[in-house]
Amino acid sequence: MTAYLPPRVRALIILTILIALAPMLFPSSFYYRVGTLIFINSIAVIGLVILIGYAGQISLGHAGFSGIGAYACALGPVHLGLHPFASLFLGAVVSALLAWFVGRPILRLKGHYLAVATLGLGMLISMVLTNETQLTGGPDGMAVEGLGLAKAVRETLGFKVKTSVVWYWFGGGMLLIGAWLALNLYNSPTGRVLRSLHDSEIAAKTVGADVARYKLVAFVISAAYASVAGSLLALFNRFITPDIASFLHSVELVTMTVLGGAGSVLGGIAGATLLTALPQVLTMFHEYEHVMLGLIMMLVMIFMRDGLLPTLRKLMLRRAIP
Repeated sequence: MTAYLPPRVRALIILTILIALAPMLFPSSFYYRVGTLIFINSIAVIGLVILIGYAGQISLGHAGFSGIGAYACALGPVHLGLHPFASLFLGAVVSALLAWFVGRPILRLKGHYLAVATLGLGMLISMVLTNETQLTGGPDGMAVEGLGLAKAVRETLGFKVKTSVVWYWFGGGMLLIGAWLALNLYNSPTGRVLRSLHDSEIAAKTVGADVARYKLVAFVISAAYASVAGSLLALFNRFITPDIASFLHSVELVTMTVLGGAGSVLGGIAGATLLTALPQVLTMFHEYEHVMLGLIMMLVMIFMRDGLLPTLRKLMLRRAIP
């Protein structure tokens, strides 16, 4: 029966099963925290899958939108009296509007020119968050009001649950929503146009596609995803610094996307899982941790050029065919 299910449904079922069964392998509550970080990074990466994998555009400044989402959750309750979860939506709207305003001129660029332009945008946001000390706390960062999920569960269901456990299931639910939206976009009319841009902008323009408009749509959607991820990270850690908007974080997000497979939502999630969990595993190597991480990344990109998940899928199909 599963053979007749649409690919997006199968992908969501697989993802749901993995989220549900993973805690059975956790030796301690610390791994619930790692799992939550994987979910948050995966949400940002899904946005980049839409931008890079679907539309074929590159951004080296997407961490800036994560910074906007994070500081929206920090500043919204203090200055606007908003609930932290409402601040999450405020950050997503602000990020989408900024992406729309800035994306109109910079998305006319191509290749490394576009990469440098988005890099400049991310650096500008990072500089603002660092230098506006009276508003953002500067390099020292600022505290963030929590969602109180554990308290809500205790009051509603009548039993205590660790905060990390509650956040694991909440983050998993948010990831499923983000993956569902992206998977539905893939085969929608908009998604088909975005994928045609990835193959050839000239061909897409020839058949009547408004190339500039659809590139902007992908940029705005991916910015909203990055903002939501930044908000969730701020609410989860209950503290935030301008490092979330740094260039290194942008590169990390792009690396996760490409490593797992930029053209696949599940591939992007696999890349986020690998780069989030590996540093925890490699701590046993102490000072060689970063060397081992870099070596693994190099080997994956050399021998799995399409990304981790697409390459594994191809190998399984070859073995299945006699």
